[in-house]
Amino acid sequence: MSPGRLAGGRPTLPALAGAFAIAFSGILYRYADVSPSTGAFFRCAYALPPLLMLAWWEDRRVGPRPWRMRAWAWLAGAFFAADLIMWHRSIEYVGAGLATVLGNTQVVLVGVLAWLIYRERPAAPLLAAIPVAMGGIVLISGVLEGGAYGDDPLRGAIYGVLTGVAYTGFLLTLRHGSRDLRRVAGPLCDATVASALLTIPIGIVIGDLDFLPSASAQGWLIVLALSSQVLGWLLITVSLPRLPAVLTSVLLTLQPVLSVLFAGVLLGESPSSLQLAGVAAILFGLLLASAARRGRDMAETESVGRGAAKQGQREQELVA
Repeated sequence: MSPGRLAGGRPTLPALAGAFAIAFSGILYRYADVSPSTGAFFRCAYALPPLLMLAWWEDRRVGPRPWRMRAWAWLAGAFFAADLIMWHRSIEYVGAGLATVLGNTQVVLVGVLAWLIYRERPAAPLLAAIPVAMGGIVLISGVLEGGAYGDDPLRGAIYGVLTGVAYTGFLLTLRHGSRDLRRVAGPLCDATVASALLTIPIGIVIGDLDFLPSASAQGWLIVLALSSQVLGWLLITVSLPRLPAVLTSVLLTLQPVLSVLFAGVLLGESPSSLQLAGVAAILFGLLLASAARRGRDMAETESVGRGAAKQGQREQELVA
């Protein structure tokens, strides 16, 4: 049975399981206790065997992937390599929970980039989300208080925002490489291959790539790769296109919320009151931005429907 059919009946449960799985990504990276480039490389490398097998099975079932689709997925992998390395650096400076919240600002950044690059007029909820999310980033950065949580919360916030930028590029390009809903593992496999390869020169230039981490570190990295990169992303990729937009928005905020909670319980992370207020502001901004995107998608759907209706009316007049 294909993953799409597996999630087709009740896609909410796989999506919840996927959000739950990736919520542990930052925590597992901290448990591995490796450098940012080492964590990024092994997260992708250990995920490749199962993804390659699943991609091979998909190709046998529906045919080989078009090269244009694969090129988009490889470009997505380049963004993902940058995303992982900068996110890991953010974790080092401000903790796994807060870094995960900062990385999820991509929801707001997508709308901002569409505004700046494509001149798409933003909806009112997005305009409201931008200052709310930016205010949350300022609060998490610790610039308004002394003794904020993290070794260097300001630097962690900067890397977190850069993570959101790279994550935005990853999602936009992966979407171009994942238009065929029959293929779930193939595009993710191509992106993961590209990411694993590209972390090597980046890690060598930075000087923090270790090809021989300790046995315990590799154990945690294997768990990270299989739980987040393979299971989590496959469940999310196959489920979200089949869910109502409102539920998608809720799931969008579930992962960073769980990350903050789990990081507090498992890692002892204790953000300040202002930083937690920043978390709440960013999450509220994410929901506002999601509402803006949902409204735009509904408008596009209605426009397509009206166009189809007019076309049908013209065809009937011609027949008459």
